[in-house]
Amino acid sequence: MYLKNGLNMKRVQREDILDFMTYEDTRNDVRKNALSIKKDRRIHLGEHLTFLFENTDTIKYQIQEMVRTERIVRESDILHEIKTYNELLGEKGGLGCTLLIEISDSEQRDLLLKKWLSLPKHIYLILENGKRTYAEFDSRQVGENRLSSVQYLKFNCDAQSPVKIGCDHEDLNIESPLKEEQKAALLKDLED
Repeated sequence: MYLKNGLNMKRVQREDILDFMTYEDTRNDVRKNALSIKKDRRIHLGEHLTFLFENTDTIKYQIQEMVRTERIVRESDILHEIKTYNELLGEKGGLGCTLLIEISDSEQRDLLLKKWLSLPKHIYLILENGKRTYAEFDSRQVGENRLSSVQYLKFNCDAQSPVKIGCDHEDLNIESPLKEEQKAALLKDLED
């Protein structure tokens, strides 16, 4: 249930994706560049929440890695990967991200993912104008009794740069200011 109004952030196109053999020739350089881009888009909130804000470059890298790892050659399968990963991108004036709920102990993880079932409804950004915007989430990632440890979120930022990220869930009431380099990276994505 994502925002559908307005134009999209530039999406990855079929011509952007190389076959896995050609990609292998440039993979080290592409990987180094992608990790550099991701660095300022990785935001930790508290002990268990890591947000990976996506843009066209990070999505292209993920698609390319999937094609390489799975040795995908069928055109319909490549197009499916492109469509699937493009869904992670924010709409015009908004941001998309992957939320990783990181709990190393499996028993504790199972317990908390049940207890935190409503967590996606409590994630927000505070924008430069002071407005709080809550995440829209993919309901397919939330079961009846348990939350998936990977969530796909989108934020309608009205083209305003975020300055803080937070959660107001009763068990995870935490807010954190973004670093200057994180603000700059997300503002660039809003402008693309």
